Amino acid sequence: MNQFTRPMAFAFAIAAAATFTTVTAQAADISGAGATFPFPIYAKWADAYKKETNIGLNYQSIGSGGGIKQIKAKTVTFGASDAPLKGSDLDETGLAQFPMVMGGIVPVVNLEGIKPGELVLDGKTLADIFQGKITKWDDAAIKKLNPESKLPSQAIAVVHRSDGSGTTFNFSYFLGDVSAEWKEKVGVAQALEWPVGIGAKGNEGVAANVTQAAGSIGYVEYAYAKQNKMIFADMINKDGKKVEPSAKTFAAAASNADWNSQPGYGVILANQPGAETWPMTSATWILVYKKPEDKAATAEALKFFGWAYKNGGKMADELDYVAMPESVVKSVEAMWAKDVATK
Repeated sequence: MNQFTRPMAFAFAIAAAATFTTVTAQAADISGAGATFPFPIYAKWADAYKKETNIGLNYQSIGSGGGIKQIKAKTVTFGASDAPLKGSDLDETGLAQFPMVMGGIVPVVNLEGIKPGELVLDGKTLADIFQGKITKWDDAAIKKLNPESKLPSQAIAVVHRSDGSGTTFNFSYFLGDVSAEWKEKVGVAQALEWPVGIGAKGNEGVAANVTQAAGSIGYVEYAYAKQNKMIFADMINKDGKKVEPSAKTFAAAASNADWNSQPGYGVILANQPGAETWPMTSATWILVYKKPEDKAATAEALKFFGWAYKNGGKMADELDYVAMPESVVKSVEAMWAKDVATK
């Protein structure tokens, strides 16, 4: 196994189907599909839940766009997305939406002689790299942020998502917030017309490509970078402070979030103020039908998510995700009781 596959061997037990199952799927197992961003923590929760309840989770890690399509097609019990649906879409489809966990998106690089956290980038420089305006690692803009580093005169190989992705939505939202040119020319969406670079499917695909390609840069959820021992960059945040990715800096981004300000708790956490705030923080959401065709299956799914809210915090911490605040959990569970028909 190479550097990428070894830590994720459990996750890729059924790599051809891009799914994980804790055991062979049974009739009682819970089915879901979508975001790759929370894939590591969902796998960890699923394993623990299976041992405790003998109910498995069959989750297809196919990207937020795929998850939204599958729940709308009613081929799974729940969908998962890092890009929240708008209130009008929730009303139109009859879906309920709630946040499950938070984490951070990090720039990852394959650059000889640079260790994790040694490279520093800011939002504008990152936007210029992914637009193809900065093409060499020893560009003046990067050198200005890293005066002590020996940066090679090496071409930058950009790696981005090829699939519809909530990670891309949050990454591009941040870049659009710090770069007017990015917002105008590239935009903010789950899928983009990328100016440069090669595409890869899922956080898994981006991580694999960056690991293999010298001089490359990509963006992944922090758990992928950490588990695969990838080189990640620190960032200059909105307050002009250098910060490193961690559960602490992700939590700082969410500390002032008003989760009830948007339908379906659809609050975007990118580029929040605060000296300790990681600028590319994101939540991830679950989608279920308010009036599901299979009420028993939806009831089982909500039992799993309720168990994860109650018991999954420590496991989330171990992977540098951030559990939802207790006030949000109580609000979500009240919403379930009021709006989701499971009997």
